[in-house]
Amino acid sequence: MNGLGRRVFLTAAGAVGVRAVTGTAAAATRAALDAVSGAGYVDVQLLNITDLHGYLSAPPARDAVITGAGGQTYTVGGVAYMATHLRRLREGRANSFFFAPGDLFSGWEFPAFALSDEPTIEALNLMGLDFATAGNHEFDRTPGFVVQHMEQGLPYEGEGRTNTFPDSLGRRFHGADFRYYSANAVAAPGGATVLPPYHVEWVSAPGGRQLPLGFIHLTALGTERFSNSFQPGLTTLDELSAANRCAAELKARGVNAIVLSMHDGAVAGSAFDSGSDPSGPAYDLALRVSADIDAIVTGHWHCAFTMMLPDPSGRLRPFVEAGCHGQIVNEITLRLDPVTGAVVRELTTSTNHPNTRGVEPDPQMRKVVDYWKGYATRYAGATIGRQRASFRRVLSPVGESTMGNLVADWALWASRQPADSFDTSPRPEAGGADLALIALAPRTGRSLINTDLLLGSATEDPVSFERAWRAVGYGSPLVTASVTGQQLHDTLEQQWAPDGRGGLTYAPLAVSANVRYSFDASGAAGDRVAPADVLIGGSALRPDGTYRVVTSSYTLTGQDGYPALGGFRDPARHRRDTDSFVAYVAALGTLRAVSTGRVSMKGGALSAGRPGRLVPLGEPVPSVPAPVAAAEAAAGRTGGRPVC
Repeated sequence: MNGLGRRVFLTAAGAVGVRAVTGTAAAATRAALDAVSGAGYVDVQLLNITDLHGYLSAPPARDAVITGAGGQTYTVGGVAYMATHLRRLREGRANSFFFAPGDLFSGWEFPAFALSDEPTIEALNLMGLDFATAGNHEFDRTPGFVVQHMEQGLPYEGEGRTNTFPDSLGRRFHGADFRYYSANAVAAPGGATVLPPYHVEWVSAPGGRQLPLGFIHLTALGTERFSNSFQPGLTTLDELSAANRCAAELKARGVNAIVLSMHDGAVAGSAFDSGSDPSGPAYDLALRVSADIDAIVTGHWHCAFTMMLPDPSGRLRPFVEAGCHGQIVNEITLRLDPVTGAVVRELTTSTNHPNTRGVEPDPQMRKVVDYWKGYATRYAGATIGRQRASFRRVLSPVGESTMGNLVADWALWASRQPADSFDTSPRPEAGGADLALIALAPRTGRSLINTDLLLGSATEDPVSFERAWRAVGYGSPLVTASVTGQQLHDTLEQQWAPDGRGGLTYAPLAVSANVRYSFDASGAAGDRVAPADVLIGGSALRPDGTYRVVTSSYTLTGQDGYPALGGFRDPARHRRDTDSFVAYVAALGTLRAVSTGRVSMKGGALSAGRPGRLVPLGEPVPSVPAPVAAAEAAAGRTGGRPVC
């Protein structure tokens, strides 16, 4: 159509933003803000949230207040309030789609995290989510978990105890009423995508016509190497190439309106309802990706912005991110030509609406949230085992602790357990591990050991689900991999490092009960542990031998100061630490005292060597998973953004 309300559009330099009811509307031109200009076109509303992470009740305190233009602040969060805002935003809109660019589940709020993220799925179903992009945290278990359990609702081992819980209406968990997508997550290099790469929604137009609207989906590059989503059987392909390929395929199918939903992000100023000075991988992609894409919706960085960016041909399109943890609902309005179905870019707007708590919460959603809080409280208090000894994190002069030894023994046990039925990752023939290594006080990040497990007044104290769940883990898998004896030796040597002041720091590793070794801290760097003094199953370490070692994915990938493990081979992923340690306690039935003396100092006296200053333990029970907390602290010091 011509004329567009008989208005003359501004050029790219004339893009504007004005104050809306609860946010700022970024607009391609001033005409986009005038309802008359949109007359005769097909109105499409795109609503999106991102990185909910299972925070159904409210976000953590640090994310509960957001700042908009002019310094105005808003208290935000909670899906009961979001449901009310969504209902109001949808009123009178014939073509409305609600979606998310990833990290909806694998949440860090206890009910969602502990109950297989099924509370999150019920909430999203109730809000009417239409579809979602797979973020890195959707792969925190395996691609099979996303499809078989979260989408299809199929139960797995432990049905009724670890999964497939009754929902707020007493119904058996049936999975999501929406589908997940990813164009660049493939089963192996050169393999097929593990989820559909894109899909088409249909828009109602005058005269009963249906216009296609395509959505392309991208998962964060490197997802398979992140600690929580470490996936040996997954590969993420180049985002730009994948998006361009899908855009060309959609155009070839006659789809003239295309949206990119990507789980990778950017930062663009501090006000949630505008955008300035953008940077980051999503921004770099937005400037280069196919001009056939009409809007770019991002996530992953837990940032908030809304702005217009030029495509490679100079035409403006929305570039947005809606914060995290239920802070914001982004709304993009597209106007389609009723004949061609193409987006009239000059009439596009985007607004970030704060999910304020000053509205009446949706009563049905509030019941859902309250139900799962109550269920989680009862679940947390259930007894899963007993203990007859205390296990403490405090380190001896040689860097040993009873809690560390317990956790190392658990890791070795976990390496020998069968995989979950939904686990589609590769299983090397080598089988279980020969030994376990657990970082007790790493120089970077934090140990996966969060608290002590102390014996109470009873002879056999009960261990509740929550005590075990909070004691160990942050939602990352244990991984068994093949390394050489030399790599193991070098890893033990990397427990010591100069502190920059002429001294040494000592970041000890716990070892499983089948390992004994001694060290001489007075030795030269690289010569503090003799291979002959390392016994695995009673046999001396052979530098030219091959061993299967189990440890946290965080440690295996060199993220906490032991890079010698980095050349590992044939990795086998096991269950998430939080799930697996609980299963270990339940399988043992009773926790008894663990062996000590696994590590010793040569000469038998502390004065015989220089053990170095022990790296201090972190505070117990971090409010978010330990590596996430450390990454966020580091980001705050450097101005960077952590992997979320």
